[in-house]
Amino acid sequence: MKPEEAVAAFVTHLRTERRASPHTVSAYERDLTSLLAFAHDKSPRLADARGIDVYLLRGWLGQLSRTLAPSSVARKIAAARTWMRWMRRRGELSESPAEELATPKVRRPLPTFLGVDAAKEVVEAPDTTSATGVRDRAFLELLYGSGLRVGELVRLAPVDVDLREATVRVLGKGNKERIAPLGRKCVDALVAYVARREELRHPKTGAFDERALFLSVRGRRLGVRAVQELVHRYGALGAGRADLHPHALRHTCATHLLDGGADLRSIQELLGHASLSTTQRYTHVSMDHLMKVYDAAHPLAKSRKKG
Repeated sequence: MKPEEAVAAFVTHLRTERRASPHTVSAYERDLTSLLAFAHDKSPRLADARGIDVYLLRGWLGQLSRTLAPSSVARKIAAARTWMRWMRRRGELSESPAEELATPKVRRPLPTFLGVDAAKEVVEAPDTTSATGVRDRAFLELLYGSGLRVGELVRLAPVDVDLREATVRVLGKGNKERIAPLGRKCVDALVAYVARREELRHPKTGAFDERALFLSVRGRRLGVRAVQELVHRYGALGAGRADLHPHALRHTCATHLLDGGADLRSIQELLGHASLSTTQRYTHVSMDHLMKVYDAAHPLAKSRKKG
């Protein structure tokens, strides 16, 4: 099979059979397109995917490592492995040369999070005298109070929110559905927003997306980029953090729950983590925070530093 045909068939497999998220499909397609571009540059007459051997793969990764971080290189290795394993299962390859590649060590940075007071200032930063401000307060409450991903937030429909039961139905990664609780303040903010949502109808055309919970001033579904920019704005207003991003509010939610006594399994369920090891990252954040507080406040820590 021609390399381009193999990649196209694999992308279709991801999209239709694996039902991978659009982001994942796009990332795999970019990584494999990069591999094919390198392969054709080194072997212009390459006509079959079986011609991609471990030496060509190592050359590709060597070129990438000059400009990319280890985490990005590791992702591209994962893409090549997954693709070649798929071809081997289909009988297109007798073995996968990508299995011989060594994955670079990636040190995952600890999640960014805000303190309780700073989080409160950010969530309460919008001017709720306007319809857009009421909307922004509502989605900030969801990001921080229920730990939603920004993609999950913008996909919400009005029917996904049950204000009576104080829950929200979330479609997460891999199209996995979960139910997340809503705090009292979040319910109040959503009630206020729903009452004024009609004001976001397009002023000229009357456009109004009934299927979208959060709307722009033109009556369309609010996008990820718009939410990111608004979180930057409220991060600067509320906490002096113009670099604040939506995922930091999700991290903050998890960290504050853990500090408040919630168990890891409950936090895993709330956030929709497939693996408990992902949730366990927050124990390191909390312990790091605890040690800083201890070193700053405990008399034994102060004497230890002097010694």
